[in-house]
Parts: sequence; C-alpha cells; structure tokens
Amino acid sequence: MSKFDTLITQLCPDGVDFLELEEIGDFYGGLTGKSKKDFQDGNAKFVTYMNVYSNITIKTDINIFVRIGKNEHQNRVEYGDVIFTGSSETPDECGMSSVLTEKIPEPLYLNSFCFGFRLRDKDLLLPDFLKYLFRDDIIRKQIGQTASGVTRFNVSKKRFAKVKIPIPPVPIQKEIANILDKFTRLEAELESELEARKKQYEYYRNALLNFDDQEIDWKTLGEVCQKIDKIKWKDNQNTDFQYIDLSSVSRSNNKIIESQTVNSTNAPSRAQQIVNNDDVILGTTRPTLKRYSLVTSKYHNQICSTGFCVLRANQKVVLPKYLFFILTTASFNCYVENNQEGAGYPSISNNVVKKFKIPIPPLSEQERIVSILDKFDALVNGGDSVSEAGMTGSLPAEIEARRKQYEYYRGKLLDFKNKSNG
Repeated sequence: MSKFDTLITQLCPDGVDFLELEEIGDFYGGLTGKSKKDFQDGNAKFVTYMNVYSNITIKTDINIFVRIGKNEHQNRVEYGDVIFTGSSETPDECGMSSVLTEKIPEPLYLNSFCFGFRLRDKDLLLPDFLKYLFRDDIIRKQIGQTASGVTRFNVSKKRFAKVKIPIPPVPIQKEIANILDKFTRLEAELESELEARKKQYEYYRNALLNFDDQEIDWKTLGEVCQKIDKIKWKDNQNTDFQYIDLSSVSRSNNKIIESQTVNSTNAPSRAQQIVNNDDVILGTTRPTLKRYSLVTSKYHNQICSTGFCVLRANQKVVLPKYLFFILTTASFNCYVENNQEGAGYPSISNNVVKKFKIPIPPLSEQERIVSILDKFDALVNGGDSVSEAGMTGSLPAEIEARRKQYEYYRGKLLDFKNKSNG
C-alpha cells in the first residue's frame, strides 16, 4: 500500500467534506479607477491576466508596474490567495486559476480582468494543494458552468461562490502536492530541453527569413493575399459546417486541434469567414497569444471566427507555408506588439495586420526555405515530418505522454469520496 493510500485509510476512510467556496472564503476584485497613464509610470507590481492564465502559481519576478497613490485603497494579493481570470472567448477558458505560493515582502496588486479568493482560515488548505485542485478537470467542469455569454464569456461571481471543493486533511494535501510536484518537475525538464530546441529553431528561422542586406521585393500582406468570402447563412440553412474558434488552435504546435459543428440555427455571431485549404489564420484578439495556423484540407470550405485574420496567399507570388513561417518571426511578433490596441483586452485589426511588409524571394527560394524550416519544425512540434526527415526523438510527443500521465494521476489523487453521501 502506498503512503497516500495509508493516509486515506488512517485519516479519512469515510471520505471528506465538500464545501462551497462562499462557506470558506471571500472574493475580491482587481485594480479599479486606473487610466492608461497609471501603467506607464508605475511604482508597484501587479499580476497580469496572462500571469494567471498561463501559470498554476503566480510568477513573482514581475517587471510590470502600476501607479498606486500613498493613501489609495486597492486590494492586495496575499500568500495563499487563489486568482481567477474573469472572462475569455470560450467558457472552458474562463476562471483559470493561479495561486500565490510564496511570501513576498512588497505589495502586489491584481489586474482588473481577474478576481481573487481568500480563505478565512489560511490553515484549512495548503497553497501548494490549491494550485493543483483548481486546475483539475472535476473542479474546472464546475467553473465552466459559472460562465455565460455569446461572443465573449464572463464568470458569474454568484454561481462561482457555489463551486464545491473537497477539504481533505492537511497531511493528505501535502502528500498530493509532493507527488504532483514531482510530475511537474519532470515535465519542466523536458520543457526546458524543448525550449532550447525552439531557440535554435527560431535563430535559424529568423536568419533564413532575413533579407535586409539583399535586393529583393517587399510587399504588404494585403498585396500578396486574396480576398475571402463570408458565409451567407440564409443560403445555407440545411448545411452543417465545422467551426474554428480561437480556442480551436493549439498555441503549442500551431495546429487546429478541434472544431465544433454549427449550422444556421446555432452558429455564433462570429462564425462568418469561409476558409480554404492552405489559408493562414491569425488570432487578432489578444494577438500576442500567437494563435496562428495553416488550414489543412480537412477544413477546406469550413467556417472560422472573425477573431482570426484570414490570409489567403496568391500562390503565383508567395507560398502559403512561406507566409505561415513569416508570421512566426520575431519581426512580425514585434510589429503585432507595437500595433495592438487596448490595455486589458488588446487586439489588432485585419487592416493593420495586412500592412505588414514581407520579403518576396523567387518561389524556388521560398520552397528551399520552407523545406529547411519544415525539418526544424518537426523537431520542435513533432508530427509525421520527423520520420520523413530521418530524425528521431519527438520531444513534444514525450511531453504530451508525460502530461497525460500527470493528468491521470492528478484526477485519481483529487477524486475524493464525499463524506455526506455515506
């Protein structure tokens, strides 16, 4: 019998209590009354939306500041607080959590697009246990049900307060955190190796696509891309389409990983653009999330969200995959960062995207560049091209296997019996 099983047998053989969040803690909001100027010359650190969304623990090595007056009252983030995102493009991505698991000497504030939860009894639940609990599928399912919306989904704080969580004895919390920390460290080691590969790939990609010292034509994306059509739902009332939303595109490998079936009766208002094979789609809502992908034949003549800019290459001038690789370069990412608008929920317009100028070498040179970058991309993102290129060892596949193993054990460890159910 494992140490964990022994603890369960000794400390809670009949199960554990499940309590609603409002029974054990209180919610608080983020920054209020702030203008754009307050974020240009700040004196206090604050936690951004992406800090919460991307990490199970709050990153405290922050270099983003906000101006806080001497007598100004704003809520501070404290050790053990759980921070949640308040809204997203899909209900599944609402209420993503992150926990402050370390004590820091300086004040720390919270952006206005997130909200915090603080235990009344901070000894009740360990921060290192909470960071895993609120990311588990069972709790995430409850949280997803607190969100509502059409094109954008927002969490209902009233429903969120009714989310029920297990309250196991502290020794069991500690053991679960220890077990899952080991999985996390193993995955982090693989991620570190993959990051090194990515940096090498990015170096060669930027070098191959750097034509600054060569005499070559430069054209805007608008000049080398063709017009796309929009769906007329009244003419397609009996037809089902696959719909590509922002969450359909994986940020880790730039592939479309899922879609949903829609028709004229249930299609979201943003389901308007018709995409074809070899179109390049780029998420223009929170564009620094880098949701871009090359549309495959599976999604030819299907529908995508207006949250994407659709780039259909004029193949007499530019290859679709060459165009896709251009969007992954540092120069394009820098252009996006400098031209997005909106502090809390930034976006970039299609017209601005299409003003970006790209080098246009001969098609034969584009083919050569694509062939080289395909091999690097295979090492970084995996896929069939790994074996085709004569290479072995797909780190993404190994990381994915580790992740599935971790999620399996996390689900098992956090699946407590409810004491009140007998």
